[in-house]
Amino acid sequence: MVNLTYNNGKNKAVQFPKDCCQNRRNLTSEEISILIKNNNRSEYKDWSNVLVSSVPGEFNPEQIFDSVFDGFVIIGKLVDATLKYHDLELATGIYNSALKDVVVGDDVVVKNVKYLCNYRISNRVILFNIQEMSCTKHSKFGNGWLKEGEEESVRVWISVGNENDNRAILPFESMITADAYLWSRRRSDEKLMKRLIELTEAPNTKKLDTFGFVDEEAVIKNTTLLKDAKIGKCAYIKGAFKLKNITVLSSPEEESQIGEGVELVNGIMGYGSRIFYQAVAVRFVIGRNCQLKYGARLLNSVLGDNSTVSCCEILNNLIFPFHEQHHNSSFLIATTVLGQSNIAAGATIGSNHNSRSPDGEIIAGRGFWPGLCSDFKHNSKFASFVLVSKGSYQHELNITYPFSLVAFKAEQEPVHIIPAYWFLFNMFAIARNNYKFKKRDKRVIKVQHIETDPLAPDAMQEVLVALDRLILLTRDYLKKIGEESVMKAESDEDELQAAKDYLHQNVDADFTLFDESAQKKYGATILKPVKAYKEYRKILKYFAARSIVDYCKSNGFEKFSRDVLEKMEKISLFTEWLNMGGQIIPKIKIDQMCDKIKNGIINSWDNVHAYYDSCERNYELYKTRYALYILERLYSRPILDFTKEIWQDIVNDVTVVATDMYKDSIYSRQKDYTDPFRAMTYENQEEMTAVLGTIDDNEFLHVLKKQTEEFNLDLRVILSGE
Repeated sequence: MVNLTYNNGKNKAVQFPKDCCQNRRNLTSEEISILIKNNNRSEYKDWSNVLVSSVPGEFNPEQIFDSVFDGFVIIGKLVDATLKYHDLELATGIYNSALKDVVVGDDVVVKNVKYLCNYRISNRVILFNIQEMSCTKHSKFGNGWLKEGEEESVRVWISVGNENDNRAILPFESMITADAYLWSRRRSDEKLMKRLIELTEAPNTKKLDTFGFVDEEAVIKNTTLLKDAKIGKCAYIKGAFKLKNITVLSSPEEESQIGEGVELVNGIMGYGSRIFYQAVAVRFVIGRNCQLKYGARLLNSVLGDNSTVSCCEILNNLIFPFHEQHHNSSFLIATTVLGQSNIAAGATIGSNHNSRSPDGEIIAGRGFWPGLCSDFKHNSKFASFVLVSKGSYQHELNITYPFSLVAFKAEQEPVHIIPAYWFLFNMFAIARNNYKFKKRDKRVIKVQHIETDPLAPDAMQEVLVALDRLILLTRDYLKKIGEESVMKAESDEDELQAAKDYLHQNVDADFTLFDESAQKKYGATILKPVKAYKEYRKILKYFAARSIVDYCKSNGFEKFSRDVLEKMEKISLFTEWLNMGGQIIPKIKIDQMCDKIKNGIINSWDNVHAYYDSCERNYELYKTRYALYILERLYSRPILDFTKEIWQDIVNDVTVVATDMYKDSIYSRQKDYTDPFRAMTYENQEEMTAVLGTIDDNEFLHVLKKQTEEFNLDLRVILSGE
């Protein structure tokens, strides 16, 4: 309903915001005459609603044409000058615009803004060709707050991880994926859930006095609607369709951009992010250095730092940093994806429900890579760095083998799993992973800590679980075929030890295992279990040895001596790890943080982030102590009892792994230049070189070669004393 009020022709008292009146004055009669001559109009006949700069020479009324001033209008420095951004160059001033309750900073362009209401515009801002730019008194700018007198029903929640709203979180301006993960997972802790709401509401005054804001050197042009928007420094907005109840975080170092046809409603856009070409986001938090483009739809989701999403549909998700999804036919719904993921074309992740209510969900560890046209059913769970080949997976999956390949065989049959696949057949991808993501990280300020190395404690704890699972399944297989060593065992422990010995002693054994828990109804066939077992052990040794070497080098220890070992053993041991938004933290540390939140010791999200920072500072120590624990698990004895032969075995195995990483990386890339099927589209070698370059052009391989040589030398010197 449109309400009509007739004006009585009398001037109302002007209520100026007191904090904006310093060094401001009323217009002179001469200035008013010039404004009227230039076809400007004020709601007040005496123009008492307009204040301008009181500094002599800082207000030129000739810079204002064809404009209307309602409510209060406060104008800063306005002289004959121009602002230029790329190819757009405009004279400063106010032209063909309608302003109501607006504060304008110094040297600003407001041109063809049909309705500008309740905004504060900072210095050197360009507003050009905008249909409506308004702000309500109760705006929250995408934060999950409530204002005075508002019902709980109007609060904006983001329903991540599940469509039934029972993992919903409240967005706030400084949110990172670690915060969203904490909030979405610990749902049974009612006191914690209540405290997280209190932390989020803490900065909220609840007063109905908000105003829109555009910070310095922002440029907004050719845009249809901005309502209840907070725009950061140096942001660039062009051709947007609808921006409503949002915060656009931006800075001179991390400039954010919004492009043509974009629609953003109820959300927060991170520093340095770019959203273009008809992309839509509703109820969202987008992290730093993200891209959303080409018609992508992001709804009820949190997207982590350094992610790129194009053409696809993403609903009800919590996505950790370095997520890649580029294809029009891909679909992601009701998932928690723990980062460094790549969703292929045609993949429909979580599209199938297994109940009458939309309450299913999928959890995928770091490095999740579903193949072309793959689809999965709720509920499913994947370990870290799982590659899933093309197929329609009609039953729930529980893949507990990290770095594995999962392959579809046929309906109503077991899926096939090759554990440790990446180490066996594509070491280049693992070796390049850390280098690749570090290079793509364009964030200037890194609030969310991100572990980019695949060989980190979160993945290593999964490898330990997978090793135990392979031993258990091997025991079952050996009992089935009547293996004498297992049949003679007198206890479960002896049976498992016999299975472990069998895996060690029969390195060329070729058999398969059956894991009934990997797929509902039909289970999974485990291929190459002996090779997987060996590779898992090698990679655990590599992680442990590298952690010890790094610790010694960073602390100035030339040798891994008994004294150094005793220092390491004094470090607290943590054997359970969580991926908190990309940062790997001991689980008990998160438990302790939650207790501090509930007890009021931590009382702001800034304090929470400071806690994450403290965990990151101690990460190398925690990781080093965990490395000792892994070695003790592998050799079934205290590390003080390790002999020289054991340490030499570790050095030998780790040297092989490091060298193989480099050699296999070379081999993987060489195939791209020597495979005749790669070369057949080129007329000759010269054309192929012009298009693809040569293997010598690969910067990563040069870096890897140097790193491998240095690591192998450090390994021999520090661990074996050579």
